[in-house]
Amino acid sequence: MNPLAGESDLLVYSDAARNPAKQAAVDEVRSYLKTITGFRSVTVKHRPENYGLAKSIIQGVTEVMAEKQRIIVLEDDMLTSPHFLTYMNEALDKYADDNRVVSIHGYAYPVNQLLPESFFLPGADCWGWGTWRRGWKHFNPDGRYLFDSLRRRKLMRTFDFNGAYPFSEMLEDQIDGRNDSWAIRWYASALLADKLTLYPGRSLVCNIGHDGSGTHCGTTTIMDTVLSATPISLANIAVEPSLEGWQAFARFLRQGQSGPQRLVRRILSPDQLRSIRALARDWTPPAMSRWIRSIVDGNKG
Repeated sequence: MNPLAGESDLLVYSDAARNPAKQAAVDEVRSYLKTITGFRSVTVKHRPENYGLAKSIIQGVTEVMAEKQRIIVLEDDMLTSPHFLTYMNEALDKYADDNRVVSIHGYAYPVNQLLPESFFLPGADCWGWGTWRRGWKHFNPDGRYLFDSLRRRKLMRTFDFNGAYPFSEMLEDQIDGRNDSWAIRWYASALLADKLTLYPGRSLVCNIGHDGSGTHCGTTTIMDTVLSATPISLANIAVEPSLEGWQAFARFLRQGQSGPQRLVRRILSPDQLRSIRALARDWTPPAMSRWIRSIVDGNKG
């Protein structure tokens, strides 16, 4: 249990069942929610319909921000270190009036090298995070506007961590209805606003939804982290992008790419990659198309 839980108001949004086959599982969850204790207050909002991922997060955060000045957001497949709430609250206090900072994040990729104790990166993130009313005002749900703005401002390569991961393709997929991601739009919104997010050097959050139980996740262990057993210090942090943190995350995101994939993604722009992918799909035999797209898509999966 996080020591600050007793000083925290917990608000839980519970979607209705997606279909009749899911009703028993929803009933079980709602029964469990009645047993939650240990917080200053517990409020459960039973939604009459299944909002799905993006609408649920966007509407929930927007509702809270209409009444409160700040929020800490966790989805139901997140485990937290006992130091998570302390870190989040201390950081939310420290940067409350610093307009350079848009959010605080509790998860860090399980990189192979030692990271700074805490550090800033451009944009925003989604696995155990917090923001203020002033920060959430930058969120723009219009994926097409965000995509066009990133392209116009020549930020696509930055958005993709210099080709380390095809985040721009995730945004395109959201626009075309192939995913229901609010997070890719939060990241794009913050990057376009020239804002920073604070990260811990040791992860305070672990996503357990990659065991096949998560609706929007596959099965993988690559993102698994060991929760920090010690607090994160917020002393002496430069409020500027951390080159060390950026490079460590980019190296992690490139995992799984072959040599040709890394070369292609370093040399070609996101727009060029999209053009090649479209040409391969529309103008080459299926076997060749799959081979070309495997090179272009890198570690997208």
